[in-house]
Amino acid sequence: MDCIFCKIVNGEIPSYTLYEDEIVKVFLDANPDVNGHTLIIPKKHYQDLFDIDNDTLMHIMDIARKINQLLKDKLNIDGLTLVQNNGLKQEVKHFHLHLKPQYKEEGTKLSPEEIYNKING
Repeated sequence: MDCIFCKIVNGEIPSYTLYEDEIVKVFLDANPDVNGHTLIIPKKHYQDLFDIDNDTLMHIMDIARKINQLLKDKLNIDGLTLVQNNGLKQEVKHFHLHLKPQYKEEGTKLSPEEIYNKING
């Protein structure tokens, strides 16, 4: 399988990982829309919302809550939009949840490396 997210899970492609457990990997988007744009992916390959099991889906939502708090604490976000695409709009055919922070005031756009250092510094 030639799935970029499976390659990230397997360590074949590096990522700015914020959290990882036996079920999911959470990392900064390589081409972020906004500072702190994060992805949550299951380690097991599921194509989309209609392929993933409910237990994994609920675990992803629990982790989204934790990452929201991390982004609040480290990046001072003012809100969070969750986006999950299926079918035509889904660029990578591996289930993933986008966490897109919202800010009252738009700041300087930082690289994923700079954001990673801010979160882990």
